[in-house]
Amino acid sequence: MPKSKSDTNAISLLKNDHKTVKGLFEKFEAAEESSEKENIIAEAIEELKVHATVEEEIFYPAIREEVGDDLMNEAEVEHHVARMLIAELDQSTEDEEYRNAKFKVLAEAVKHHIKEEEGQMLPSAEELDMDFDALGEQMVQRKEELKSEGVPPDAEHEMLSGRQGRPRERTKMAGASKAAGRKSDNEKGMEPRKGRKEPRNA
Repeated sequence: MPKSKSDTNAISLLKNDHKTVKGLFEKFEAAEESSEKENIIAEAIEELKVHATVEEEIFYPAIREEVGDDLMNEAEVEHHVARMLIAELDQSTEDEEYRNAKFKVLAEAVKHHIKEEEGQMLPSAEELDMDFDALGEQMVQRKEELKSEGVPPDAEHEMLSGRQGRPRERTKMAGASKAAGRKSDNEKGMEPRKGRKEPRNA
């Protein structure tokens, strides 16, 4: 069991982070002004980046062996999905409505992740004979470094920066190309294969 429930207890720190981001999601839903929504998006993204980095660098490795690969792998995949959406939000120049919709999807993904962590992973971790205060102190120190120095670029940001154009734009272009191809066939007087009849041999 954790040795204490102090403010530096690792599990308490994670739950406080969860509470913070869920509060930001609620503020976003209640916000009406565009500028307010954008400020909330920026704040939530920063909180999520720091939180995920601390978990992946310190907390997850500390409990992985005891908690098991199944739970830990699922958590890391959920982090990857959230990081991809965060990277898209960081690098997007999309219209406001589309950007807000993407943030809502991120919020739903994160809330699901929090539910899984607090319902399964953290209760399993609490059963371990581990000094969660010492672990929490490491996490606090790393959080302070990340907030002062910035979060290093992750694989998802690097992956996205290497792409040409946004997925939404490519989808539109692909659809336009198909439509142009159909128009070209019609202009050439080509008939659908199903309706064409080949001449019979005498």
